[in-house]
Amino acid sequence: MAGAGAVLGVDVGGTGIKARLTDADGLVLYEARVPTPSEDPDAVRLASVVAELAVDARRRWPLDAIGLVTPGVVDEAAGAVVLAVNLGWRDVPVREAVRTALRHRGIDVPLAFGHDVRAGALAEIAGGDPASSRGSVAFVPVGTGLASALVVDGIVVPGGGWAGEIGQVRIPSGQHAGLRVEEIASAGAVARRSGAPSAHAAMLRVRAGDVIATSVWSDCVAVLADALAWTTAVAGCHTIIVGGGLAESGSLLLDPLRTAVAERLVGVRVPVIAAARHGDAAGAIGAGVLARRLLETEVLV
Repeated sequence: MAGAGAVLGVDVGGTGIKARLTDADGLVLYEARVPTPSEDPDAVRLASVVAELAVDARRRWPLDAIGLVTPGVVDEAAGAVVLAVNLGWRDVPVREAVRTALRHRGIDVPLAFGHDVRAGALAEIAGGDPASSRGSVAFVPVGTGLASALVVDGIVVPGGGWAGEIGQVRIPSGQHAGLRVEEIASAGAVARRSGAPSAHAAMLRVRAGDVIATSVWSDCVAVLADALAWTTAVAGCHTIIVGGGLAESGSLLLDPLRTAVAERLVGVRVPVIAAARHGDAAGAIGAGVLARRLLETEVLV
């Protein structure tokens, strides 16, 4: 049966690489998380790590396809990362580097390549609310950095690889003028600016009433709300799905964010702001979706 084998989805993030092996029914057969190699423009170390994850997965189950997703401006057709600020990459041929590393380890299976946030959007809308397959839906993971993916009538908009880079926009005025949006509105920024070891630790400080952490949190909400309001006004989003590490704080983030977005959209339909279903696993799950689609296409051909 087409697409009946196991696929491995691999999501490369700024702080870690997540891998998930699933069968045709979506049953998770294997999961792993490892640190992301330090900056390496040739992607050799990254390719080696991905290949080792594939070898480890194959020890447990026959592997039929792999999906790999990365952050940044991704050219899926060329298999390259054009620019990834948080990884320090520019014009890196990731797909070919990973394919070579896999073959050196005796693994020659279809390899899909894509963008982590667009793949995460696929994971979030697949099998979710049927309304997500109609109109405009934005998926916004608030993680190490900040980006978004726009889904229109069930189709992810790639924009030639450049769509959704909302975190790279400069803040034009106010106390944060000149900084990029993700330097204030991201989990990485919240941790760094509050002096906490992680965004989760910063969240705990906010709950405890820490003045500095609370101020940083409020800044994050305000700047993120600005970005979401403009996204809604331009794309007509009826739903915004917020994911990433910061969304795991639940109502502490989402309640003030809903209020702030509504305040900015006078005369414009206010979107439903919902928490992502898959948390920080969305990218790996979406990578598996890409792998499954590629496998099914090759079988049909």
